[in-house]
Amino acid sequence: MSRNAKRHFKKVATGGTFDILHEGHAALLSRAFEIGDNVTIGVTSDNLIRKLAKEHPVRPYAERVKGLKKYVEERNWSDRANITALQDKWGPTVLEPRMEAIVVTGDTQGSADEINRLRNAKGLHPLHVEIVKLIVAENGRPISTTRIHRGEIDPQGRIGKRVRST
Repeated sequence: MSRNAKRHFKKVATGGTFDILHEGHAALLSRAFEIGDNVTIGVTSDNLIRKLAKEHPVRPYAERVKGLKKYVEERNWSDRANITALQDKWGPTVLEPRMEAIVVTGDTQGSADEINRLRNAKGLHPLHVEIVKLIVAENGRPISTTRIHRGEIDPQGRIGKRVRST
């Protein structure tokens, strides 16, 4: 689906760690709220973080959710948002029969495809997969929390800027 399409879904999902909110997260969340009436935002739980091979420390779940809630409130999306802890990489998407779409990046499209295979096995309809292009920094490489932690870029993708946690 093109970025300018105005297809609308009642229930949409997206997810991530949301350690340091950056322009890539902004694009992902904006698209989810653009196409969905209600958006379930899965946030990687502390238990799941411990199982993942992160190259950097990750702030506790409560702190990450607090920053995400502030971000959502500032955009007047709170009444349409449901933030939930992800205990696995699929979250409620494989169980929720009313879920209609998932918003991912090209990096995470494989997870969306896996979710649809699991939904199919459970007799649930597949989710529409909305792919958001990765947002790149000034040097043309994708913005990521790992790169921000390394001090390569700031959350807006500017080179050599110091990080300000959200």
